[in-house]
Amino acid sequence: MQHKMAWLFLFIAGLGEVGFVIFMKLSNNFKKLNYSILCILSGWISFYLLSKALKVIPVGTGYTIWTGIGAAGSVLIGMLFFNESREWKRLLFITLVIGSVIGLKIISPH
Repeated sequence: MQHKMAWLFLFIAGLGEVGFVIFMKLSNNFKKLNYSILCILSGWISFYLLSKALKVIPVGTGYTIWTGIGAAGSVLIGMLFFNESREWKRLLFITLVIGSVIGLKIISPH
């Protein structure tokens, strides 16, 4: 697999992680079938693409970036759609997470 393709898989896997968490919230403890199915599907896609990406990308780097995309994306979606806090301290720390993800990508071997 090409290195660029592995990074694309990792990015999409991170977005799948965001979907997994958001659909889990919307499923209301898995009481809403449509959101429950979307949660499971997003989780499966996320793990599958992560496993494909880790064939090329070092496990520590890949897992950290996947987690960072999931965490940052979930926080931002929570702020935008679920009226979660937008306090400056939260924004500062989520910016640090995003900066760390970008930094790991930059220093990763090509």
